Amino acid sequence: MTAPHILLVEDEPAIRDALAYTLGSEGFRTTTAGTLHEAQALLAETSPDLIVLDVGLPDGSGFDALRQWRKTAEIPVLFLTARAGEIDRVVGLELGADDYVTKPFSPREVAARIRAILRRTVKPAATKPGATGLVIDSDRHLATLDGRPLDLSRQELRILQILHDQPGVVFSRSRLLDLAWDDPGNAFERTVDSHIKALRNALRTIRPDSEPIRTVRGEGYALADDFR
Repeated sequence: MTAPHILLVEDEPAIRDALAYTLGSEGFRTTTAGTLHEAQALLAETSPDLIVLDVGLPDGSGFDALRQWRKTAEIPVLFLTARAGEIDRVVGLELGADDYVTKPFSPREVAARIRAILRRTVKPAATKPGATGLVIDSDRHLATLDGRPLDLSRQELRILQILHDQPGVVFSRSRLLDLAWDDPGNAFERTVDSHIKALRNALRTIRPDSEPIRTVRGEGYALADDFR
């Protein structure tokens, strides 16, 4: 499956490399550029799902670039900038940026903001007639229930996908760790319980009276057979 594609436009190598590494570890495909000229060439060849754009670049302003790009495309944009002034944030958002992060920042915070933007801006696949009300698009980190989006972390989405692919099948905690975690050795089985609890809460916000995930004492968890 194809992960969301992020175009990262940042001229400072240390920031660019650290952010690209983190985005990769968070499940994104990342293409990088150090100038607007390089970014424009890449946009002519590919269509990223989101652009992370530095405001101050060697060959121009990210603000000006966004004005130009908005004439032909509606790709979501997250601005990076060293400018902390309110006026700069307002200008960026009024130009159509979807979010704005001021340096210095945490790369993981940027990854979280990207996921939030994609949840808001990417339309989930329509539910086919006769299909269950639960639709999962792992490529874009999206899930809907009865047409309404579910606010899930990356790990919760993975667990839900595993349970959804085999409804009624009981998965032990250790099995879920092996399947859903990149490095299961660094996680604890009780961590699975926390994610299952969060999943149940998310599903019940849409179907309050449902019992979506069964607990089989001493065995593990399963998506309820009648959860459609």
